[in-house]
Amino acid sequence: MKSGIGLKTADIRLVPVTRTNRPLVTALELAPDQMDFVASNAESLEEAETDEDARPRVVMAGTRVVGFLMYEAPRDDDEARIYRFMIDRASQGRGYGKAALREVLDEIQGLGHVRHVSICYEPDNEAARNLYRSAGFVEEGLDEDGEMIAILALQAQADEP
Repeated sequence: MKSGIGLKTADIRLVPVTRTNRPLVTALELAPDQMDFVASNAESLEEAETDEDARPRVVMAGTRVVGFLMYEAPRDDDEARIYRFMIDRASQGRGYGKAALREVLDEIQGLGHVRHVSICYEPDNEAARNLYRSAGFVEEGLDEDGEMIAILALQAQADEP
């Protein structure tokens, strides 16, 4: 029996990348037909070391590492950009991607200064298109690299009393 069976998408949470979980993040795999859709996690983590705006996150299902995402949300910009997002091939189809997207959007909204979130994906990636569309992202068109850009307008947060 696979571990993780019976976990609910409510058990999904995001944690920072650490020396301990980094090897687990780099060991995550996409299905063969998805390999061209996302940069490798090792490349993304190397990029994060030199990009002070990068916010790499491990997607956890209970105690298991099931995915990786990375975004940036510079303080001087009202737009955040999710530019890496993947769920390990062995954990796909269980709602973890949708739950992780919900978690990162909550994290971004909690920053307080972001009004829009953008995400890019390969136009042929129907799973990504459907996931982002279900979260309210609206396609804006292709960027200079031929990737689809989709934007989500965040709800303004009510002022805390």
